[in-house]
Amino acid sequence: MSDAAIETQRPYTVGMVLYPGMTFLDLVGPQTVLGLHGKTLLLWKSMEPVATETGNTVNPTTTFEECPELDVLFVPGGYGTNDAMKDAAIVDFLKRSGKTARYVTSVCSGSILLGMAGLLTGYKAASHWACYGALAASGAIPVHDRVVIDRNRISGGGVTAGIDFGLQLLAELRGERTAKAAQLVIEYDPEPPFATGTPDKAGPEVIADAMAILGDMDDQMIATLNSRALAA
Repeated sequence: MSDAAIETQRPYTVGMVLYPGMTFLDLVGPQTVLGLHGKTLLLWKSMEPVATETGNTVNPTTTFEECPELDVLFVPGGYGTNDAMKDAAIVDFLKRSGKTARYVTSVCSGSILLGMAGLLTGYKAASHWACYGALAASGAIPVHDRVVIDRNRISGGGVTAGIDFGLQLLAELRGERTAKAAQLVIEYDPEPPFATGTPDKAGPEVIADAMAILGDMDDQMIATLNSRALAA
């Protein structure tokens, strides 16, 4: 199908799950890209604002109960992921929506939350570089790429990979030409000031500094996943 033909398709609907302690850029990067050609729903248990890990708030547009069938189910990551994994309302919603969504997707540690809902078992997936222990424990097949596509599962790496993820998903939904135009619209042409964006480039001292900030997030999520397995 040509890009022109794809462009005439009905607008797609992306359901973007909110939860306290999520990383704002995990959400807003993909939303900026995908919102150019489709409708984005910000989903939560109620219509009350949801605080991100840095304290700013996001206003939901739709509740879990009122969410329609989705073309794309999306989950961001963040320091609040482990608590979200323990929230039955979130996990149950992911299980329900994941059964019918055309694409099941995530950025950063959002993939661990999908794994908690049983949606990544046997699928290749990416996550934040510091969360691959939990990703493996979730039943996914860890792949250290910026964006991983396995059938209808699409996952991005940590935080800034959300823009790459959004462009890749837009190419799936509307064709490569449309995605290229979106990249130009948002002027996405990164030139980072330092070559420390992945552990293999950063070196041990910078990794140690980063881990001091990240803490034991991976271990906490592994413990939560193990608790789920013991309870099953």
